[in-house]
Amino acid sequence: MLCRMEQHRGGSVVFFTGYSGSGKTTLATALLSALETKTTRVLTLLDGDEVREHLSAELGFDRAGREANIARIGWVAALCARHGGIAVAAPIAPFASGRAKARELAAARGEFILVWVSTPLEVCEARDVKGLYAKARAGLIPDFTGISSPYEPPTDADLEIDTSKTSVSAGVGAIIAELEKRGLLEEICPNA
Repeated sequence: MLCRMEQHRGGSVVFFTGYSGSGKTTLATALLSALETKTTRVLTLLDGDEVREHLSAELGFDRAGREANIARIGWVAALCARHGGIAVAAPIAPFASGRAKARELAAARGEFILVWVSTPLEVCEARDVKGLYAKARAGLIPDFTGISSPYEPPTDADLEIDTSKTSVSAGVGAIIAELEKRGLLEEICPNA
């Protein structure tokens, strides 16, 4: 492991965004497994569904509720980065303003990498493991991203991965290469 002697601002946040079923959680989980062999930094996964269940259960899925949820995820991820860890967040994060807020929070404490999982809507809908798209199309789920609520594709993504064209291992490899290029897997030397 390399050791950085310079003043280091903290850890990093790898923030995924994309439609439901795009492969965000699959990539995030695989990334965490790969990172366990590459760094001793503390690793934290902030899965969108789990955060909704435990931290944001009272929020709705309208724009205000989604923005508040992403602000919470951004804040927790930034705390992880502040302490030198690597936070991996995998929410839908449909709005540019929410992603910008998450970037701002993380940048104040470390590095931020936005990964747009750009798998097309029709592929995500065909996967529909949870049956959510079918319910949204039937009008049973209001404010569903891509159906009755918009998704604003990022114009500032650091990486773009379409899981209908890119394997999980290749996607994880691209993210790790970006982390290495930025020196974000290097260990922090204690001050002497």
